[in-house]
Amino acid sequence: MSVQIFGLKNSQATRAAERFFKERGVAIHMVDLKQKPMAAGEIRRFIERFGLAGLLDSEGKAYIDAGLKYYKLSDAEVLGRIERDPKLLRLPLIRGGKVLSIGHDEETWKAMLA
Repeated sequence: MSVQIFGLKNSQATRAAERFFKERGVAIHMVDLKQKPMAAGEIRRFIERFGLAGLLDSEGKAYIDAGLKYYKLSDAEVLGRIERDPKLLRLPLIRGGKVLSIGHDEETWKAMLA
């Protein structure tokens, strides 16, 4: 069993996910979004499951500072912003087999291990 974690090394939620899986002996493939943006197909997989609005951290500082609360942007424009600033996402994004999760979601993480 292995999981793929998309996040930022300095994100508390990303570190919590890493710790959760390491404590359970799960192999982790960490993708630091500051170093390497997500592939289009990978982002599409999360959008199909949660919707674009579900991926955005609308309460986060990056979202508020970018003024996204007040803009009407197309999905393509939002995706472009996400590529430039991954802090707009609810991190971490985790894929374990066919199971996906966003944010700190230990219930789904446990389901990945079952």
